[in-house]
Amino acid sequence: MYPSRREFLLASTCTALSVRGQDETTFKTEVKVVNVLTSVRSKKGEIISDLTKDDFSLVEDGRPQAIKYFARQSDLPLTLGLMVDTSMSQVRVLDSERTASFRFLDQVLRESKDQVFIMQFDMAMILRQSLTSSFGKLNDALAYVDTPSRKELEMGSSTSKGTVLYDAVVKASNEIMKKQSGRKALLLLTDGVDEGSDATVADAVDAAQRADTLIYSILFSDPRFYLYGSPDGSRGLIRMAKETGGGFFDVSKKHGIDQIYAAIQDELRSQYSLGYVSDQPVRISEFRKIQLSVKQKGLVVQARDRYWAQR
Repeated sequence: MYPSRREFLLASTCTALSVRGQDETTFKTEVKVVNVLTSVRSKKGEIISDLTKDDFSLVEDGRPQAIKYFARQSDLPLTLGLMVDTSMSQVRVLDSERTASFRFLDQVLRESKDQVFIMQFDMAMILRQSLTSSFGKLNDALAYVDTPSRKELEMGSSTSKGTVLYDAVVKASNEIMKKQSGRKALLLLTDGVDEGSDATVADAVDAAQRADTLIYSILFSDPRFYLYGSPDGSRGLIRMAKETGGGFFDVSKKHGIDQIYAAIQDELRSQYSLGYVSDQPVRISEFRKIQLSVKQKGLVVQARDRYWAQR
């Protein structure tokens, strides 16, 4: 019998063992549970949502691990960060992004359970709406997500900053997501072009992994903006999505933004959460490799491939 949701959440923080003898001495041991979110699909891309704990196997640094906690995630709280590229290269697609984001939040947000924040980024980063469960507040904030004004562009012309995509991911991960628990994901709406971040794509991946946060990258570009061909921003977006266990999507005539949001919505409602306690105590803080797989052939597992073991 699987643990209840309450038991699962309690185990994810710590387990206190009290041993009292004649001298009334109390010993406490923290048990650090590693949580892994995953989605499973068939080779045709269909979501598989009826697996059990026994269908999975998990390895850390080459050593098999016992999966102690298991839950289907369709009903557990979700923390989302909607991050919108508002650089001038996005000016023609922003209306579509805002409209689709409105519909997505309307369908996904459960005001009694979930939280969402909205951040825009171009030469700078602006938190338009801090974490909230209010659809009304999010809807109002979306109206203010826009490209820089002429004055802001003139002020920014004296700096080397362009589109600080990677800085935005690091900021959102460190300052917001790291403080949250449970299911967490960043949704990036961008053409993937970074021009001026102090952080690298590797820094962005590290920050998201340390915050146990998935990244869903949505490549939405306007080829008409660039005179000599649109730069390919897909490489960084694919890497961030793959290494955090999220997903990469490319907006096109065949796959519109609404269709992509629908696919992400289905995936978020069909995730599995697995928890285990490493057989190796954490002596130093480090990244550890993990490999999650399913025993049934022909299925594709989407999950992060390492985690930050904090001493």
